[in-house]
Amino acid sequence: MGRLEGKSVLVTGASSGIGLASVARFAREGARVVGFDLNAPVADLDIPAGGPEVTFAEGDVRDEAAVAAVVDATVAEHGRIDAVVTAAGIAGGGPAHLVERDEWQRVLDVNLTGTFLCAKHAIARMLDQDLVDGERGSVVTVASVEGLEGTAGGSSYNASKGAVVILTKNLAIDYGRAGIRANAICPGFIETPLLEGVFGMPGMEDVRESIRREHKLRRLGRADEIAAVALFLISADASFVSGQAIAVDGGYTAGRDHGVTDMFGIPVVD
Repeated sequence: MGRLEGKSVLVTGASSGIGLASVARFAREGARVVGFDLNAPVADLDIPAGGPEVTFAEGDVRDEAAVAAVVDATVAEHGRIDAVVTAAGIAGGGPAHLVERDEWQRVLDVNLTGTFLCAKHAIARMLDQDLVDGERGSVVTVASVEGLEGTAGGSSYNASKGAVVILTKNLAIDYGRAGIRANAICPGFIETPLLEGVFGMPGMEDVRESIRREHKLRRLGRADEIAAVALFLISADASFVSGQAIAVDGGYTAGRDHGVTDMFGIPVVD
């Protein structure tokens, strides 16, 4: 039996990256998963044949009517919604004096307002559900290490992800008494199409290498590593975890590394 056997889970940003990896991992653990994204999945799901049902719906997390509809459809199809994972997000930023207001708003609309709308409508349905093992549901938002600390040129992206962290803590405060947990995952830099869209630009080679080295494990992360933490957070194993912003970042936020330990002969991965 999988860790999510019989659970119903909605995942946004499900067509690629962290969202797609989460859909696959949850399905392998027995969940009935509904993926929600603007686009169809970019790859086949790595799940066993004959496993639990996985469906996809196309829509925009900025569209409240579309979000409400996919939440309602999830409940209608599966009887309840046990968890929502908000992996939909976009990149953006730059020094503040160079950021156009429309671009600022676009990033916040997707990353912050989209997260709010998904949480709003999922929680509204969770509140009407019976308790199962002491819970009505779990909300997992995907923020970023850039929502925990600043990075050069981050502006709109960092602001949106920092707000997601605080929003998630407020959800944990407001709905914990009803049996609903809420936690944020703060990934480091993860090898996804979103990341490649930034690091693939001309002139970003040295930036990518610098960021890779700033992860104390000396590598970027994988989407499946974030999906594994999302699985934990929506599973019974995390039944006493709520209101947390969990950095999954290969040591990126542990502190600065100025090369002092290079003098002591500690083996280096790279």
